[in-house]
Formats: sequence, structure tokens, C-alpha cells
Amino acid sequence: MSVSYPNVQLLIANNWVDADSGKSIDVRNPATGQVIGTVAHAGISDLDRALAAAQKGFEVWRDTSVYERAAVMRRAAALLRERVEEIASVLTQENGKPLAEARVEINAGADIIEWFADEGRRVYGRIVPGRNVAAQQMVIKEPVGPVAAFTPWNFPVNQIVRKIGAALATGCSFLCKAPEETPASPAALLRCFVDAGIPAGVVGLVFGDPAEISSYVIAHPVIRKVTFTGSTAVGKQLAALAGQHMKRATMELGGHAPVIIAEDADVALAVKAAGAAKFRNAGQVCISPTRFLVHSSLVGEFNQAFVQYAQGLKLGDGLAEGTSLGPLANPRRVTAMQQVVADARQRGAEILTG
Repeated sequence: MSVSYPNVQLLIANNWVDADSGKSIDVRNPATGQVIGTVAHAGISDLDRALAAAQKGFEVWRDTSVYERAAVMRRAAALLRERVEEIASVLTQENGKPLAEARVEINAGADIIEWFADEGRRVYGRIVPGRNVAAQQMVIKEPVGPVAAFTPWNFPVNQIVRKIGAALATGCSFLCKAPEETPASPAALLRCFVDAGIPAGVVGLVFGDPAEISSYVIAHPVIRKVTFTGSTAVGKQLAALAGQHMKRATMELGGHAPVIIAEDADVALAVKAAGAAKFRNAGQVCISPTRFLVHSSLVGEFNQAFVQYAQGLKLGDGLAEGTSLGPLANPRRVTAMQQVVADARQRGAEILTG
């Protein structure tokens, strides 16, 4: 199922709106390089309205029963499942991953939302024994406040649900700066929450200049918590900015994932598992294997089997039938891969296929 790609707006106080300036950014399909739509480019005035909405939304949501929060989240998860084909189509168009992978990401997102909905009902306090028997000491967990989230393009739905699920379940409002390269699937995700009946301002979505948005939003007094998934270099900058303003911060940064093939390994099984991990989303995954440490007795067999696996992949448009490997998501990744291959060859690597 292929659907036409939408022009994406900002979400402020449950309303979908263009930027005050009317400015927008082109969105391209990485499989064709063609412009398929636009996304609104927020300015400071838009951010001010989004932040004010997040504060008002928090004041309502923190006083909402955990049972009602869970019910809204479960309705959003159900809508996400109902709309999986439509959302998967736009996700593939903007990101490039095969349609089957997009479906898995969206359905997994619904699972995660439901899991957090139930966990929100189990945020317990505790009684702490004190020195004074006439006094009672209690620990009660309360929502910290509006959360600012910054999410990447490689899993545009999955990386938001991991953040929005925890925030909403604990009574926090949520303002997300999603990726400009892949804006339509995050917008479709947040539309599920709006359609599920979440109060105005509890969820918000903006796009624009990442440096401008992060520097303004993180420093703003409305925001009480910052969460980011992306590169280590950018994470250090955002964590430092959060630290300057004494904001709580959670950083999910770059990965380094070795694969070890021991002497007693089942080579065929190892290749099947490691190949799926390596080529998933064209390798654009934080836990994608970065190096293979293979026992000397298995090097030849493993290389041959892994080459055969790679040759069996079908590269193409993620919407095309039979595609198992989509394009890299943007020109930056092509340049980066060219540099990686050139560096490997310079250090003595041999190209066995491709």
C-alpha cells in the first residue's frame, strides 16, 4: 500500500499549524532523490507557543488519574496499529527502509506504548524507617515537568515512543523536536495521541534548525527534563547545555557493537543472525555490528558464508516488492560509508563483494 506523502505541520496545543513565518523545508525520498513534500520550519515565536502549550498541558496531565493516562495511551497504541499500513508507507518514503521493516517498527511502537501505559500504574512510593518513631518518612514520586525530546531519523517512530511512553505514563507533558528528514511518521504517531483524546498541550511536535531549537528549548524555564538519541558529539553538547541550566538529562548516544564468532560457533546460524543485524535499516542502527572477531579456524568459512548472505540481498526502493535492503537515508551517510570503505582498504582490507 502506497499513500501520497503529506506536507507536515507543527503540532501546538493539539492544532496542526504552519510556522508563523510560513517557512518550510523540503523532504526527499532517499530512493529517488526527489522532493516528496515539505515540513514546517519553526521559529522562536512558534517555539514560545509550543512551550506555553506544554506548560498548560502539564498542569492538566499531572493531575489526571494514572488509569485515565493509561487508557489514553492504550487508545493511541490501538490507532497506531490500525494505521500501520499508511504510516509504514510514509516512513519508507522518507527514510528508505523496506516496508516490512517499517511495519515492524510501528507495531513495536504500539507494544512499547502499551507497556509504558501499564508501568505508569505501578509507580509506587515507599515508607522509610526514621530515627524518630513519632515521625513517618515517605517517598512519593511526582512528574518532573515538561520534557523536551530530540529524536533521530533512523527509527523515526521507535525512538519517539521510547521517550513519549515514559513521559506520559508518569504525568509529564512532551515536546518533541523530531528529524526534518523524516517528519511525516512522527507526525502520524503524535496524531494518534491527539485522536485518542489526550488534552491539549500534553504532546507537541516541532521541526526546524536543530541548533536553534535545542539551544532555545533546553534553556527555557518551562522545560524540566531533556532526552536525546543521536551521536556522541551532539549528545555532549546537549548534555552540557542541560547541565548549565541544571536540567535532568537522559542521553542515548553512539554504539560500538562487536560480534564474536568463537571456535565452536554454528557458522550458518552466526551469519544469519549477524547478517540480519548488520544490514537492518541499511546498517543505520546504533547497535549494528561494527566489527567481527572471528576465530582463526573459521575465517574462511565465515567470510564465504557472509559474502553469500550479502549477495542474496535485494537493494532497491523500500516500497518495491522483494526489496530487502533500502537506500542510505541521506547523502551524508553515502559520504560517510565511502570514507569508511576507503579507510579500510588503505589499512589492508580486501573487498570480497559489492
